[in-house]
This record gives sequence, structure tokens and C-alpha cells, in this order.
Amino acid sequence: MQFKYMDFTVFFDPINLNEGDLNFDYKANQFANSIDFYENQDLTNYNIAIIGVGEERNAFNNFGCSLAPNNVRKYLYRLTSLNGSSKIIDLGNLKIGATTQDTYFALSSILEDLIKNNILPIIIGGSQDLTYANFLAYKNLEQTVNIVTVDSKFDLGVPDEDLNSQNFLTKIILHQPNYLFNYSNIGYQSYFIDKDENELMNKLFFDTYRLGQVQKNIEEVEPIVRNADILSFDVSAIRQSEAPGNKNASPNGFYGEQACQITRYAGLSDKLTSIGFYELNPEEDNNSQTAHSVAQMIWYFIDGVNYRKKDFPVGSRKNYLKYMVNIQDGKNEIVFYKSDKSERWWMDVPYPSHKKIKYERHLLIPCSYEDYQTACNNEVPDRWWQTFQKLL
Repeated sequence: MQFKYMDFTVFFDPINLNEGDLNFDYKANQFANSIDFYENQDLTNYNIAIIGVGEERNAFNNFGCSLAPNNVRKYLYRLTSLNGSSKIIDLGNLKIGATTQDTYFALSSILEDLIKNNILPIIIGGSQDLTYANFLAYKNLEQTVNIVTVDSKFDLGVPDEDLNSQNFLTKIILHQPNYLFNYSNIGYQSYFIDKDENELMNKLFFDTYRLGQVQKNIEEVEPIVRNADILSFDVSAIRQSEAPGNKNASPNGFYGEQACQITRYAGLSDKLTSIGFYELNPEEDNNSQTAHSVAQMIWYFIDGVNYRKKDFPVGSRKNYLKYMVNIQDGKNEIVFYKSDKSERWWMDVPYPSHKKIKYERHLLIPCSYEDYQTACNNEVPDRWWQTFQKLL
């Protein structure tokens, strides 16, 4: 399909490998020599686009994160090139608008065009309120969406305040028309979350996973991110000793290798169509540790994309193993599907017939073997119950 929506040269400052920190003698096998750089060429054959967005005016106590995009590129470009089918283009750095609303509008319009044309954007922020602009990109795509954030907080903030990096989730939840189906948080830290925030998450049947809970079994993250359309990663979710480049960093958090594992799982997800990395502040980044980490997270994400199985069970399911589990003395039945390609699992969730069209893409939810075991023990898996409640 011919890419025909925008001339992106109006919106972006192009990347110049002969200037500043990006000026380097790149070897043939390094990442910089395996991608293309935007010069108003046809984008038909590309499936991944890198976008820098140095917007920080609504950052909370983290000014300096506008410098992150090229700082990350400096180390990303020096990594080994990836083997795989992905065709990658770096569009450059988005020109910041006269107001933050201008930036949000430009970014959401660009992301909408990319997603419509099956090009997966990787956003390098900038502050995390840009997740709101990412969400707006789906407004005209006629689908409800799932958002996953990797974050030590929920970012509900104060609803009456202007949009910022600590209340963007509230703005998404309250947005009208509402096209958010589910929100999941991975890695929240209990001492940052108050009682009212937890109660709101429960009331809305959103999924939240405490840091300690996730670290016990990082593999349980896979079905969470497999259910996402958008993933937003706040680098303050990584422990300060490994990612000091954030003024709100905490001593506790994920290890660097765990962060890379999460983003590789995201890359493997056929459903995920956009991802953003936010809140890296080079002014706070000792020895550029955080920039190295984000560069490696992006590398692992793209590696995951290269190994996508395209095994989401739509249409005929004859190539999937089907398991039917009766629970609660046979009063209810949960149907599981297991892919013969990837050995990944899904659960079928029943729905009211009048809601079929609106929510059809959410009726098969990713799950794990542990969910199947839970059902076999005559218990309803939490993932199934949360989704069922939202469909009522």
C-alpha cells in the first residue's frame, strides 16, 4: 500500500550522523548502518519507525528529559545490528510546538498515520505525559485500546490540574469519547500508592501488578504485555543504581535485564502497535547508564518484533489445542487455547451479544499456563474475571 498521508519533513528535524554525539565511525555491523533515515522517501516497505520527542514542559520535577532522544540514539546506534525481517526508519526529532497541545496534536496525528499503515512507532521521550498523545492516535481507528505502563506509580495525580506527567492516566480515563478498554500497571511500588488510587483501580477492574509480585516470576509479564496496544515505559521503574537518569528515581525497581525482558515480550506481541520510553534525564545520568539501558531495551524490543509468530487465534482455531475446564461444580466453563507455534495461551471470555462488535477484539485474552492450572483447581483466574466484569 502506498504511504500517502503526510510529508513528515514538515514535522521533523532529520538525524545527522555527522553532528554532535552521533558523529562516530560506525562499523558495518552496527545498528546505525542497518536502518534508514527519513528524507521524504516512500515508507511503504518499513514496519518500524523511531521518533524522538524532546517535550518536557509538562514534566514533573524532571526537567532535562528533553535531551534524551539523541542521547539514547548515541548508544543505540553503536549496538550490533539485528538479524531479522524488520525494516526500520528513523524519522528524526519532532519539532516541538508553540504549546504542549501543539506537540500532542502533531504527535498523535503522526502516530495515527503510522499505525494505520502498519508501521510500529518507537517513541523516545521526553516526559511521560506524551502517553496521552499516543492514546489520542487511536481515536479515529474505531477500536477500544489497552494500555500497559511500566511504572512505580499509577500517575493519576490531581484530576483538576492541567495535564502533566503525573496525572496523564486520569486524563486518559476521563477522555470522551472513551475508547480505553483496559489499563495495566507493571511494577508499582506500594509506598507510592495511596488507598484511594488502589480502590479506583479495583473499581474500574484494571490490572495492577506490584513490583515484588512481578519479580518473583518475570515470565508472568508476558501475557500482560501481549494484551497491550500501547506500552509506556517510565525509566524510574528501574532501580536508581542501574538507571540514575531521572530526578524521581527510587532505590527499588526492576533490574536492567528485567526491563529488557519486558520490552522483548512487548516486541513479541502481535497486538502491540506502539511503544514509548520516557523520563530519561541525561543531566542526572551518571556515566550514561540509563541511556545505555534504554538503548538496549529498544534493541530487545525490535528483536522481539523480528520473532513475532502471528499466532493470535482469530478466525479458524483448528491449529490450536483447545482445553475446556468446568469450574464451580460444572456451573461455568472456561475455554483455553494453546498455540502450536509459540505454546502461548489464551482464554475465551463470554460476552453479551449486543456488545460483540464493540469488544470483539478483547474476548480472547492472553493468559499463562498458571491461569489454566488455576481453573483446573476450580478457581476463576483473575484475568478472566476482570475482563468479564468490564464486558457486563
